[in-house]
Amino acid sequence: MKGWLCALLLLETFVSVVQQQVDGGLGENEISQQFSNEDRRPNPAQTDTRRDETSTDSQQYCHLCFSDIHAALRDLTATVTEQKANIRALETRLREQQTFILEELNKKTDGILPAHSLFYQLEIAFSAALMESGSGDIGPFTTDITLTYRKVFTNIGNAYNPITGIFTAPLKGAYMFSFAVYGHANPSTPSTVSIVKNGERVVVAHGHQDQYSVNSSKGVVLILEVGDVVYVRLWSGSRISDNQNNHITFSGYLLFPLR
Repeated sequence: MKGWLCALLLLETFVSVVQQQVDGGLGENEISQQFSNEDRRPNPAQTDTRRDETSTDSQQYCHLCFSDIHAALRDLTATVTEQKANIRALETRLREQQTFILEELNKKTDGILPAHSLFYQLEIAFSAALMESGSGDIGPFTTDITLTYRKVFTNIGNAYNPITGIFTAPLKGAYMFSFAVYGHANPSTPSTVSIVKNGERVVVAHGHQDQYSVNSSKGVVLILEVGDVVYVRLWSGSRISDNQNNHITFSGYLLFPLR
């Protein structure tokens, strides 16, 4: 019975030491020292003057248990130490890989966009009406003219110039443009305007009738390179009209950037 009690005590000590080792609390030398102290602890069975042959056998069995447990603990200590070293090595490699990936991403994105914040670059939109105030007619003229939309509602990114009436693409991408034309009825004078990209007509909005007002509107998606320009031109021989209701407008915005 005493042999089993000894084995149980050693087993409890073994479990406690293993738990401390896993948690990083003890080293291998400290573990050996702890079990050496345990081995030197006075054995109540040895101080018992009434011990007999049964107690002697129990003590021998207890020492055998201690030897087996101590050997197993040394093996477990070596295994846990090795695993800790492997984990530290993996953590170091992971940090190195993360640093490398971030550096490569920075290299690839460097220079793709102009020196502005990415958020600012992706926010490009404008909308403007022809007249700032009042009302009146424009045209007819003997040549095509570029319309300047002076009443600006929105100009995020400042890509539209209200002085020249020209939109200049700040980055390559797909852009959506829309425009509207309005005029008074006239049997000989139409109301015709067109969107122009880099000097080339793209889409035309036209209205012409003898009675009542005329209006027309169009939209188009254009692929623009950095520096491409888009604007609206009034055709020669045409007349348009506007007032405080802002019938004639020109708008555009970036749908998405392109590489």
